[in-house]
Amino acid sequence: MTALDLSSPVAVVGTGTMGQGIAQVALVAGHPVRLHDAVPGRAREAAAAIGARLDRLVEKDRMTAADRDAARARLTPAEGLADLADCALVVEAVLERLDVKQDLFRELEDVVADDCLLATNTSSLSVTAIGGALRHPGRFVGLHFFNPAPLLPLVEVVSGFATDVTSATRAYETARAWGKTPVACADTPGFIVNRIARPFYAEAFAVYEAQGADPATIDAVLRESGGFRMGAFELTDLIGQDVNESVTHSVWQSFFQDVRFTPSLAQRRLVESGRLGRKTGQGWYDYREGAERPEPHTAEPAAAPEYVVAEGDLGPAGELLAMIREAGVQVREEDEDNGTRLVLPSGGQLVLADGQTSVEFRDVVYFDLALDYRRATRIALSASQDTSPRTLAEATGLFQALGKKVSVIGDVPGMIVARAVARIIDLAYDAVAKGVATEEDVDTAMRLGVNYPLGPFEWNRRLGRGWAYALLDDLHLRDPSGRYAPSLALYRHAYATDKREGSTS
Repeated sequence: MTALDLSSPVAVVGTGTMGQGIAQVALVAGHPVRLHDAVPGRAREAAAAIGARLDRLVEKDRMTAADRDAARARLTPAEGLADLADCALVVEAVLERLDVKQDLFRELEDVVADDCLLATNTSSLSVTAIGGALRHPGRFVGLHFFNPAPLLPLVEVVSGFATDVTSATRAYETARAWGKTPVACADTPGFIVNRIARPFYAEAFAVYEAQGADPATIDAVLRESGGFRMGAFELTDLIGQDVNESVTHSVWQSFFQDVRFTPSLAQRRLVESGRLGRKTGQGWYDYREGAERPEPHTAEPAAAPEYVVAEGDLGPAGELLAMIREAGVQVREEDEDNGTRLVLPSGGQLVLADGQTSVEFRDVVYFDLALDYRRATRIALSASQDTSPRTLAEATGLFQALGKKVSVIGDVPGMIVARAVARIIDLAYDAVAKGVATEEDVDTAMRLGVNYPLGPFEWNRRLGRGWAYALLDDLHLRDPSGRYAPSLALYRHAYATDKREGSTS
């Protein structure tokens, strides 16, 4: 099954930001496009707005004047649904209400031909439920574009329970012909991106709610250590707190209030107060004129230790050993079975975040995961009230000697980056095991849909097959609510490796 022929008209119903964006994508690809909106005059206004954006593309030399004029000639406002009768594809981008969408598609089914492909751009509703209102649900599919649709490459092609394979394939190939990167997805709450991305926000909010660190510090660690383009607090301010919380709540409810997707009470209070982010001037941060952006916590300078004792290879943080030597700090190595720590001159230990807490041990400072320890500009350390001040100072000075800013946070198990990445990996394995998508499509979706530096399976290969499972298992022991319980899929993945290596643990 191939993509729609460029001579085939495409309709977009709903002329808000997403509707206009999708229409522009189809138009620039070469299709005749019909725009319809239930509000009189909106379709003409939207056509004019799209025309203005095409003008800007010409001004930026991204489109020729001839191509712009041809595209404008193919764009037609449609006053009624009857004007869409000859369309080969109709994409809906109206209000996110099941009854509204179902009523629309019932009307469309009476208008378009039997072979017309019908698609919804819903981000939070069940594609199966919307299509359930149709007489012929086999031709119904989800085409979830990301905002802004003309710029972002990802499209989730969602097959409902009744969607025909031929319909899903045609939608997939059409999205690819439009210059997008499609990924195939089963109809599951949140699809790929909005399902697997929940821990990025949830764990940041959980650290804040536990008073482990303030938003500015958490965001800085996610960016400067984790390699994420934006931190969770600044990103939700950009998205809109009401929008982000609504998606979280929808996924949580759709999974029968699964504790792994529990919404944040702190975010709920923010929404209730009307502080929705940039669009209202206040969210986690204050965007009003004259307001100062809070700075992340950064430790004062401390002296580097003269030496460290390396017990084991430090696992995912193994690159630190070479960096420490390059900084002029002596590294004494001791062979230790399963050793993954540094011993400081104070006798205290410096350990990569593993899901345990500092207070459980005599004198331990934890350090957070980094995407790339050489390129990271900030490292978070975690200590308890019982940690020796000398040990914390030596740990701080060591990372400062490596050219890093240091943020000291509370005694938070799993810290910031490590716990978020581990949970993202776990949800990814769970999704693939349940037939939601392939590993390749999950990685593609998370990199392109939310700009993650690595896809979950890429992260896991880099960190080691058992790393995420071990961290979550330790977290689950300390918080037995089920939030951190590793999925059966991740357990099988980690245990299979151990079994091949002869372990019975």
